[in-house]
Amino acid sequence: MKTTQHALSALILVLCACVPGCANVAPWERGNLAKPHMALNPDPMQSALRTHLYGSREASTGGGAASGGGCGCY
Repeated sequence: MKTTQHALSALILVLCACVPGCANVAPWERGNLAKPHMALNPDPMQSALRTHLYGSREASTGGGAASGGGCGCY
């Protein structure tokens, strides 16, 4: 009996936490949300380069001859 009450209260808590995230956006405000600096990844080329450099520094790429000391040095 108590586990169902706990599960129900947890479900209600999760639903209450999700509801405030819903909002109506007016048409004239959508331009602000479409700006490049609002993107999750504003510069994908720079992110790809950083990921490649991090992988080569940490020697975390598999397959034999990985170039990098593994120390994370710049």
